[in-house]
Amino acid sequence: MKLLQVDFPILGPFGEEMSKVFKELADDIAKEDGLIWKIWTENAYTQEAGGIYLFADEANAQRYLEKHTKRLQGFGVENIQAKIFNVNVPLSLIDKAPL
Repeated sequence: MKLLQVDFPILGPFGEEMSKVFKELADDIAKEDGLIWKIWTENAYTQEAGGIYLFADEANAQRYLEKHTKRLQGFGVENIQAKIFNVNVPLSLIDKAPL
């Protein structure tokens, strides 16, 4: 399993408005090959948003990162930060990770 972390600056929307505006995008992301789950992240105070994604494997995480980076850039988003991590399953299960 691979964890993908993506963060980027955004002026909004946040909260309930974000949920409405990005519902179609969330529906599309849910269909990504190899995606196990995504947690949407946002911080209105620092004007940042992004997500934490769990993928079945490196290839799907990398493919999605490339696709999502292009999509964000198409929206005019700059300064996108992304990292891919290995998941330590035994320790994560001890700490109640939904694996």
